[in-house]
Parts: sequence; structure tokens; C-alpha cells
Amino acid sequence: MTQRLLNKTAIITGSSSGLGRAISLLYAKEGARVICSDLSPIARSLIPSEAETPTHELIKSSGGESVFVKTDVSKARDMENLVEAAVKEFGGLDIMVNNAGISLEGKTPGPIHTATEEKWDTIMAVNAKSVFLGSKYALTQMIKQEVKENGERGCIVNMSSIMGLIAGVNQPCYVASKGAVSNLTRQVALDYAKYKIRVNAICPGYTLTAMNKDTTEHMTPMDELMKLHPLNGVGAPNDIAKMAVVLASDDAGWVTGACIPVDGGYTAQ
Repeated sequence: MTQRLLNKTAIITGSSSGLGRAISLLYAKEGARVICSDLSPIARSLIPSEAETPTHELIKSSGGESVFVKTDVSKARDMENLVEAAVKEFGGLDIMVNNAGISLEGKTPGPIHTATEEKWDTIMAVNAKSVFLGSKYALTQMIKQEVKENGERGCIVNMSSIMGLIAGVNQPCYVASKGAVSNLTRQVALDYAKYKIRVNAICPGYTLTAMNKDTTEHMTPMDELMKLHPLNGVGAPNDIAKMAVVLASDDAGWVTGACIPVDGGYTAQ
């Protein structure tokens, strides 16, 4: 089987657990050299066995190429260093996956008049500012690079949410942050098409990750949540990772500025 990301260098933020871990592992399987980045290489996972081996070490043990770079995605210097590390380690950057994100509102959901300024600032910094910074430094590098055989200089995949497309009950800060990601994706795609750089976003629905578990247990019971999806269930991290591979590959060579729901039909209702 042809590896769709063979010899491409990819950065994945939030790579230690959840969607970031799944994307990193599938990218490596598809032939990419993976720069894993997170606050810690230790996973926060629903599956105990995942916590035993950091993502980058698991990739290397399977014969892939990967390094870990500790990164606070809300800090400009950290994000600049992350891109510089990719260039130093592998000579360039083909794919930037702005995946890192949080949802504090699951633990204390409520309408906007109950939200604190601290909560707003934290969620916006990790979910939205990180995409601004990741895009800024990835694009700075990509526009320096020669157009490759596939006609591109690189691509960016942002992690938005179904809440970047629709509203969610009592999640004002999270919804605002993901709405920012979706519209920033469209704006950057428009501005950088002339440089042969594609930019798209994935909008996951409810997915079985540690972060979503924290969120949903304070909101809709899981059995009720599953019934809300036309495909009758919730997603797995690999469902999102598969779309991340497609968007980074030549299969999506005519796709840019798209915010694609991967949600079992949730937003189609």
C-alpha cells in the first residue's frame, strides 16, 4: 500500500494523548517524519496502556522517525522554537497540525454571565491563539520553501470542533474559541493560496478521548449522547486521524478553506 505522507515532515501539537496521539501514529504509519509536541510526553488517556509509552517513542519503536519538543502552544517563542526544531531535525516543514486544545467548561458549564475572565482567557489562549501562532510560524517557514513535485509548499490542518460550526448549550468560551479557529482557517486559506499552501480544519463531534470524557460527564449522559448521532454512537480518535491524513495528502490537493465535520451526522440534523 502506498504511504500517502511518505518523506513529509509534520508537526502535531497536543500529540501526547487523544486526537493528537492518534494523528501522530497514523501519520508515521503513512510515512511521515513526526515532530511530537505537548507540555509533557506523558499521555492523558482513557486507555491505560497508552500512558506507558510516549507517542514519539512508540513511533520510533515501530521504525518511524520522530522527536518530542516540549511546547506551550499559547507562547510565541515556544511555537517559533517548535518550527525551528522541525527544520533543524528534518530540513523543512510540510504539514502543520494545530491540534492542541482544552475544554474547561465541561467541569463548570454555564451561560456567559457565569463565566470568569480567567476561563475565557485560558480557553482562547490554548484553543485559538495557538492556531494563530502555529499558522504564523509554519507559514513563515513554508513560504521560504520551493514548490514541491505535488505543486505545494505545505499545508496546515487545524482542529476546530462541531462547536466551531454550531452553538453548544452552556459552552460560550469554548464555542467562541472554536468559531475563531474555523473562520481563521478560511481566512488563512484565502490569503496563502497564492503561495501554494492549503489550509483546512477538522470539526470533530463527540469523540472518545480523555478531554471529551471530562466534558460529557458533566453534561449529557453518554448513552443519551450516543442517541443524538445519526450513526448511533460517538467517534474514536482514529476516525479523526483518518481525515487528518486525507487533508494532508495529495488526495486533498483541490481542498482548501474547508471546515469538515467528522461527527457521525450530528451537525446534519
